[in-house]
Amino acid sequence: MRLLMEKGKQKELLKKEKEKRKLTWSKFALILNIRPSKLKTFFNEEVLMDSLTFNKLFLKKEYKKFIVKKLENNWGQSKGGKNSDGNLKEIKIPKRAEELAELWGILLGDGNIQKTSGYKLGTYTIKVTGHSILDREYLIKFVEPLIKNLFNVKIRIYESKVSNALNVIADSRRIIDFFEENEFKAGDKIRNQVTIPSWIRSNHKFLAACLRGLYDTDGSFYRLGNQNSYQINFKNLNKTLLKDVHDSLISLGLSPSKISGSIQIYITKKSEIAKFYKLIGFHNPKHLNKIRAYFKAL
Repeated sequence: MRLLMEKGKQKELLKKEKEKRKLTWSKFALILNIRPSKLKTFFNEEVLMDSLTFNKLFLKKEYKKFIVKKLENNWGQSKGGKNSDGNLKEIKIPKRAEELAELWGILLGDGNIQKTSGYKLGTYTIKVTGHSILDREYLIKFVEPLIKNLFNVKIRIYESKVSNALNVIADSRRIIDFFEENEFKAGDKIRNQVTIPSWIRSNHKFLAACLRGLYDTDGSFYRLGNQNSYQINFKNLNKTLLKDVHDSLISLGLSPSKISGSIQIYITKKSEIAKFYKLIGFHNPKHLNKIRAYFKAL
């Protein structure tokens, strides 16, 4: 059960509780048996506190009177992602599996998690953006059903009238909560240095799926000038993510180049391209068709 308290009271409660117990935030989270990142979302009033956590607090009796409403744990989807009045719809919470790991990679690449905080009003969306022509098949036939099947939500497709951009959008406050509780912070990915989480890095199948999502969106496969050689490239401005991608490729047995210009990684040897194709591969037809033609021509 989630507890909706009067504005500012959830933050006030946690601050007073921490001071009363004379704890650091890390020790406070440990006592409550939650992650420090989750405690932070509670303190910032980005996520409603659950009743289990509330009942562990010394000051629960004092603050019980500030509870406005109790909501089911599966609360979460705002109406249309626009100005939500607090009525939240159920979504499916996905298990940690290859499909979720691949979506994670897609969102790290060409995705965006947007949140305007507030219990009464807010915008909560996840969005994947690509080229309206080059990425259309990938976005419509792969990304859209992937998100829909993982979370059981409706998907909006928006094509820009002023640019060659096609957007796959899911409007759901609960999805945003899900990602933030699993350490994918909403907002600017570079400023927040969002990267590949440990639950993906510790499993090679999950890691390969995540890298596939990253390379489908921020990767490329091309011929080197007039040479009879090709290259797989990954480019991203998030330095933490770039290093983690480099290390992840090595952990899967690949030999990528060093990080070039602090923004990109190359795979050039034929044997390494073949290994990448076998272990990771592509789902985006704009890359997949090229690499298939490459191996067919060998």
